[in-house]
Amino acid sequence: MKKLFACLLVTQLFFISLFSQNSSLPAVDKSPMDMSYYPVNFPILKIQDKVTEPLMARVIYSRPTRGGRAIFGGLVEYGKVWRLGANEATEIEFFKHVRIGGKKITRGRYTLYAICNEKTWTIIVNKDLNTWGSFKYDMSNDVVRVDVPVQKLDTLVEALAMTFEKSATGFNLVIAWENTKVLVPVNF
Repeated sequence: MKKLFACLLVTQLFFISLFSQNSSLPAVDKSPMDMSYYPVNFPILKIQDKVTEPLMARVIYSRPTRGGRAIFGGLVEYGKVWRLGANEATEIEFFKHVRIGGKKITRGRYTLYAICNEKTWTIIVNKDLNTWGSFKYDMSNDVVRVDVPVQKLDTLVEALAMTFEKSATGFNLVIAWENTKVLVPVNF
């Protein structure tokens, strides 16, 4: 009985020390970071030996939720630079040279911003990396700006979502939130 009690005491002390060490860890962010690839699900396809085309792009972004708020024209003000998500500025990485809006973009990492309006968004690819929000956005670091039309959705998208879809000339970066969707064409 004494051995059982001692064993339980040691186990309890172990878990107490384990949990007390983790108390300094950050809480789960309200806008968790996510990542999308083109081709879609590339890492999974790679481990399953089902890759049929090379890795072309990856976008890393934080996913804020709507939470009953008015997003476009409200939380995301029309006519102002937005980081395309929450927290750090959204980053896109191209693993090959691509074209956006007819302009060649060399392979590498970039930040993505948008200037949202009711009927069009200006998508901005910028070379300033590792920045929070759009507070230090510098237009002189822009690589390309392209205007894309806004599409209205019949259903509400609760959390900002980004994915890629194949197109005839490359792929589109699909951005959707609230009742709004835009496609950013990326060509090879």
